[in-house]
Parts: sequence; C-alpha cells; structure tokens
Amino acid sequence: MNPVRVGLLGLGTVGGGTINVLRRNNKEIARRAGRAIHVVQAAARDLGKARICDMRGIVLTDDPFAVVRNPDVEVVAELMGGIEPARELILEAIANGKHVVTANKALIALHGNEIFARATDAGVMVAFEAAVAGGIPIIKAIREGLAGNRIEWLAGIINGTGNFILTEMRDKDRAFQDVLAEAQALGYAEADPAFDVEGIDAAHKLCILAAIAFGTRLEFDKVYTEGITRVTTEDVHYAGLLGYVIKHLAIARRREDGVEMRVHPTLIPRQRLIASVDGVMNAVLVRADAVGPTLYYGAGAGAEPTASAVVADLVDVVRTLTSDPENRVPHLAFQPGALSDLPALPIEECETAYYLRMMAADRPGVLAEIATVLGDAGISIEAVVQPEPPRGSPQAKLVMLTHTVRERQMNEALARVAHLATVDGEVIRIRVEHLEGD
Repeated sequence: MNPVRVGLLGLGTVGGGTINVLRRNNKEIARRAGRAIHVVQAAARDLGKARICDMRGIVLTDDPFAVVRNPDVEVVAELMGGIEPARELILEAIANGKHVVTANKALIALHGNEIFARATDAGVMVAFEAAVAGGIPIIKAIREGLAGNRIEWLAGIINGTGNFILTEMRDKDRAFQDVLAEAQALGYAEADPAFDVEGIDAAHKLCILAAIAFGTRLEFDKVYTEGITRVTTEDVHYAGLLGYVIKHLAIARRREDGVEMRVHPTLIPRQRLIASVDGVMNAVLVRADAVGPTLYYGAGAGAEPTASAVVADLVDVVRTLTSDPENRVPHLAFQPGALSDLPALPIEECETAYYLRMMAADRPGVLAEIATVLGDAGISIEAVVQPEPPRGSPQAKLVMLTHTVRERQMNEALARVAHLATVDGEVIRIRVEHLEGD
C-alpha cells in the first residue's frame, strides 16, 4: 500500500522533531498505522537555514499555501504557530479535502469551533493532541480512555516555564525576577515572557481540556486568568510552613450550575502527587466518577516530546482515512449535536479556599476583629500563622488559611478588612485547592 503523503507547515523545533521521529521510527509507525507516513513537502520562512532534521526527499518551499494546495499532499501538519495565516491555511486545507494535524493551542482555543464545524462538513479530521501538554497524551486519555466516565474536575500544571520558576523560588529561595532571567537565558521563557508567566498559554490549553472533558463549546474568553508575577518567596515560605506548595494551576470543574475554568497561582497540599511535579515538567490530574483520580505526567514541550504527539495524531489520521466520517472519534469528544449548553461561571461564582497574608497592628483583639469580619461574610478560618515581629515593631504579620467559600463572599470580606484601621496595606490572597482523591 502506498505511503500517506504529509505536508508540513513550519520547520522549527517541532517540525524538525516530527521529521526525525518519522524517519527514526518509520517501521514501527507503519506497523501501527497500517501504512508508511512520508513527509513530501514542507514550508519554512528561511529556506537556507540549517535544520535539525534530514531533509532528503522533502520538497522545501517558502510558500505555505503551496503545501495546502498540493494535490499530492493528503494530510497537512500545521506546526508554525500563531493565529494568521495558520487559521487561513487550515481552513483552505480542509476545503481541499485534506486532514489536518496541529500543535496550535491558541488557534484551537480561539477558532476551534469554526475549524471543527468546517472539518465536519468536509468529512475530514482535525487532530490536535500536541496542542496541550506536549508529549503527554492527555487529549486522547480524556476523549477516549475516559469515555465511559463522567468527568468531575481536572487540574493541571500545563506550562513548564511557570513551573520551573516556582520550583526554583521554592527550592533555592530566589526572587521571581531572578529566576525569570535564568529561564530566559535557558530558553524556557521568551524575551517577552507574558504568554507564560501571565497564564495565557495555560488558559488556551485549559479551554481545550474543559471542552473535551465536559462536552461544551470552546470558550477561551470565559477562562479566568491570573499570572505568577506577584508570587513572592515570602508566600512560598509560608505555604511550606502550612504544608503546601504553590503551583500555577489550571482548573476546570463541572458543577450543576455551570463550569469553572480558571488559571492562577494555587496552594496545594504537599502530599498530593501533582505537588511533586517540578521544573519544566507538566502534569494533569483528572477526577472521574468511575475510575477516580488519574494522573498524567511528562514533558510538556520540546522537539521530540511534542513531535511524539504530532506523529500519534498522524497515525490516528492514517488509521481512519477510509472510515465513515460519522464513526470517527468526535473532535471535542462528544457528538457535535450533543454539546452541552452548561455556562462558564465567572470567577466571582467559583468556590475555593484561600491563603491570606496581611500586616496588622500588633495589639490584643486585632486578630479577633479580622476573624469577625470574615465570619460575618460566612468565611471560617482553618489555620493562622503569626510570625514574631521585629522587636519594637508596631505591626505583625498575619497568615491565614480559610475553608472553602465562594469568591464573591471573599471579595466582599476583604474589602471590609482593607478598611480596618488596624490593617495596613494590601491583603495578599492566593487560592487553595485540596484536590481530594489524589
């Protein structure tokens, strides 16, 4: 049987890694797919640039549209990133009857609804395993492996840059800006690191995971996003004293009244398995009704880990080339006509516990005053740490953990606490998740 002919859009780290994996494991891949998979054409901006892969037998062009219009190309792998022209190229490939594989999480999060609808109408597949968590097969696990379950919630460390920074801050007592500079020097963070440290990258991925977990439409604009730039070594230290670690967590939870989708710094108990995921590694913890908690761990980025997911998608496409489109695994795990209209909840309606840090007057009755304000808002305190203040200081530091409460109630309570004459400056808050069942 003739090999399946693939066209690549983008020959950077992931594109080069994909060619390397396809060449090195070609016999194993053909045994799994039933046919060999050959890259026959690739598009790159700089045709003269040195490559990390063997380009023999591959026609190179600087025009990506030449790839999607090539009648000899059966599958297009979009590995260039960005929104445009990637979106236009994918839509034209679909219109030309070509299956598509993409690693573009931003594009899927923002335009996936349109892309999947076009693909369904055209009877072609759009596979996107590499868009979330690099080499970890989390999309396949949720979409297929857990298909018999009702998924209750998921929580993920899905940005390696942020996880590296928080790990260094904890283990080496280093300030955020110092670790960020090292991450940039090591190539973990871009010159403009906002995409990673402000949580945008993780929010794109969480949007996709929530859709396939709960059978909802992609709604990136409904994901609450908060970065790690304000996390201090002081907070990391007090979290440790209380038995927690701080992670930049992406959380999606199904409730009767809607779906929570949020990315923010989070205290999680030190004994949870996901708390031990350090450095640039990724992990996703999924809680489902039948199987209980399952944890997926591995490299979330890099040439060959991501290429592993791209090639897996290519194998899936090849396996289904001759199948009836109606019998393929749906793009978002649920049949297109059966997606839920469960709304995405605003952050004010989300429920979590809290870590609070504040400066208050060092005199009797102040803690009771603050506790009364919280109690009046229906917020109970789980633990308090009050480090001994410097000799002669009129102020003391208070660190508290609360029980679970709705964010709206916490906002109202903290507004009143901030107006107390005995409290000085901003009240720092970080959300707390216990991830029961891990």
